Amino acid sequence: MIRTFLRTHLPKGFLLVVLLSVIGCGGQYNTVEQEDPHAADPYVYGEIGGEPLQSKNQYDPNPEADARAAAIREKMFGPAGKSEQGN
Repeated sequence: MIRTFLRTHLPKGFLLVVLLSVIGCGGQYNTVEQEDPHAADPYVYGEIGGEPLQSKNQYDPNPEADARAAAIREKMFGPAGKSEQGN
């Protein structure tokens, strides 16, 4: 009974494993060419050889947020200007 099961199902299982491993190598066997819809769009890629694009968002200074960030930083890392010895 076990021999019959192995003779019939083992080759099918081996074939399935081989097929799945070949399918899993998508990079090597994937030959689908796709066009980039933004290939010439300077908004996406910027100008070749040009200046780097920076964010144009400008935020108003918020002293409350700065004080809160400083308090959190001090709580996590200790007082400013002091470093621990012997790391």
